Amino acid sequence: MTWVSPRAMLACLLLAAGAAAAHDADILYVEAHRAKPEAPEVRQILTMTPETLALLLGDADGGSLLTRNGLDARRDAIATGIWDAMPLASGGLPCVRTAHAAAPRRSFVELSATFTCPPGGMRQRFRVLTRLPPEYRVILGSVREGEVPGAVFADSTRPEVDVPEGGRGTPLLSRFAGWVGLGVRHIFEGVDHLAFLLAVLLVGGSWRRVLLLVTSFTVAHSLTLGAAALGWVVLDGVQARWVEAAIAASIIYVAVENLVLREHRHRVLVTFLFGLIHGFGFAGVLAGYGLGESVVTALLGFNVGVELGQAVVVAVLLPVLRMVQRRPALHTRAVRGLSIGILAAGGYWMVERALG
Repeated sequence: MTWVSPRAMLACLLLAAGAAAAHDADILYVEAHRAKPEAPEVRQILTMTPETLALLLGDADGGSLLTRNGLDARRDAIATGIWDAMPLASGGLPCVRTAHAAAPRRSFVELSATFTCPPGGMRQRFRVLTRLPPEYRVILGSVREGEVPGAVFADSTRPEVDVPEGGRGTPLLSRFAGWVGLGVRHIFEGVDHLAFLLAVLLVGGSWRRVLLLVTSFTVAHSLTLGAAALGWVVLDGVQARWVEAAIAASIIYVAVENLVLREHRHRVLVTFLFGLIHGFGFAGVLAGYGLGESVVTALLGFNVGVELGQAVVVAVLLPVLRMVQRRPALHTRAVRGLSIGILAAGGYWMVERALG
C-alpha cells in the first residue's frame, strides 16, 4: 500500500473544508391545498429561508426579510420574482392568481397565494430554480382533506412536475423516496460529518467496538434530529450558527484525542454526546422550511437516507482502515497524518462559523 504524506492529506482536507460551509439552505417547500380535483380554488404555501428569498429577489439585506415591514416593502417583487416564476396549470390550462401574502416565521419565510384553476390535474413549472445554485431542490407536496400529503421533487434538470394528488391515493414510495434521497445526498455532501466519522473510525478498534461507535452516533443524532424537526426544540439563526460551530468543535476534539491519547475508553460516550450536536445540524435542513403536514414523512425519510449514506461510508472506510491496522507503523502514521488534517479542517470550519 502506498503511503500518502500528511502534507498531501492536509491539502485535500483543506480544499474540502473551503468547499463545505455550514449546511446550505437548499430547499424550497411548496404545499398545494385543494379540496377536490374539480374545486376551482387552490391555495399554495411556499416556505424558504430568508437567505434563499434574498437570492431570488437579488436583495442584499436578507435579514430584513424576517420582518413584516421588510416583506411588505417587497410585495410587488415577490409577486413578479417568485409567483410569476412558478406558473401553475390545471387541466392543461393556466391558473389565475387572485391574491398573495407573505409572513415572517421564527426561522423561515412563509409566502402564500390563492389561485382560481380549471378542473383537472395540476402541473407546475419552477423557473425560480434558474436563479438559484444547482443544488437547490423544490419539494412539492399536496394536502387534501387533512390526509397524508404526497410529495414530488423538482430541480434544475426537471423544473416542471405534476402536483401530487395527496391523500391515501398517493403511493407511500412517492411520498418517502425523495426524502430518503435527500438524506443520502446530505450525508455525502456534509464533509464535516464525514470528517467526524473518519476521525472516530481511525482508532475504532474491533468490529464490535466500531458497531458500538456507529450505533451511539446514530441513536444520538436521531434523537435531536427528531426533536428539532418536530418543533420540540427550536433554534433561531444565531443558535443554529453556534450549533454548526459546535459541530466543528467536535471534530477538533476527536482529532486531538487521536493525537494525544493512547487509549480511548470513553469514545462511545464521546461519540454519543457529539452525535446529539450533529443531529441539530441535520435538523437544520428540515426545521427551517415550515414543512407543515409533511414533517413526519420528511423526518422518517430523511433520517433513513442519512443512515443509509452513513452505512455506505462506514462500509467503504472500515475494510481499508482494518488493512492499515495490520501494519502498526503505517497505522500510527496514518492516524497522525489524517488527524492533523482533520484538526486543521475543523479549526477552519469553527472560525468560519463562529465569525459567521
